[in-house]
Amino acid sequence: MVIATDFDPPPPQAPKPNGNGNGFQPAIYVYEFPVRIWHFVNAFAIAALLISGYFIGSPPPTLSGEASDHFLMGYIRFTHFAAGYILIIGMAARTYWAFVGNKHAREIFIIPLNSAKFWNNTWNEIKRYGFLENEGRKYVCHNPLAALTMHFMFLWGITFMIFTGLALYGEGTGMGSWQYTLFTSWIVPIFGNSQNLHTFHHLAAWSILIFVMIHVYGAVRDELLGHQSIFSTIVSGYRTFKSPGKPEDMDRA
Repeated sequence: MVIATDFDPPPPQAPKPNGNGNGFQPAIYVYEFPVRIWHFVNAFAIAALLISGYFIGSPPPTLSGEASDHFLMGYIRFTHFAAGYILIIGMAARTYWAFVGNKHAREIFIIPLNSAKFWNNTWNEIKRYGFLENEGRKYVCHNPLAALTMHFMFLWGITFMIFTGLALYGEGTGMGSWQYTLFTSWIVPIFGNSQNLHTFHHLAAWSILIFVMIHVYGAVRDELLGHQSIFSTIVSGYRTFKSPGKPEDMDRA
């Protein structure tokens, strides 16, 4: 079931055919309004989590006077916890939309790992990003390499951060709280002790930062050198193409 919204602008006009018999593909509606809103809310939540988490792990110098006069770490921790809950709610909503939204909303959740063409296209993208291949291929939504990165580095990475974060948070809320019962009680024993859990949570945060840098680099590179729009697509929802020829859907790869 696809739920339509009234927030989306009309599709942009496609460029005129260049006369070689292969017309430009019309703009295609890819990212629905809830997906676009989630993308930006999620980005701000991750930024707040990474910054506040860094200062929790490496606190700033002690301020003069009584700590109660400043409450600096209290504000930092509150920012971290609030952003964490925003991230959790956003990921729950995004997972729900993968079931009720259009097919492109599911692409980062379901990867066709048993498709030979998918891996061929992935290898082509690896060579293109490594400047070993000049000609990239056009895709309606994510290219296969981007989908793999989103699935394994982002989805699984964020899931790990949510579970371990709630387990650490449950230590503060204490036994009897839902955070402790559902997460702390079994996750801490898996890692041996709380300090080990802190360490893995901290390391996973750096992997998320690496993903963010790769994600931004890939978006900028494809906007400048690729065959389709990137930044305008996550704003308007419509993918436009800069060269003639029909793009591929990843689910048919």
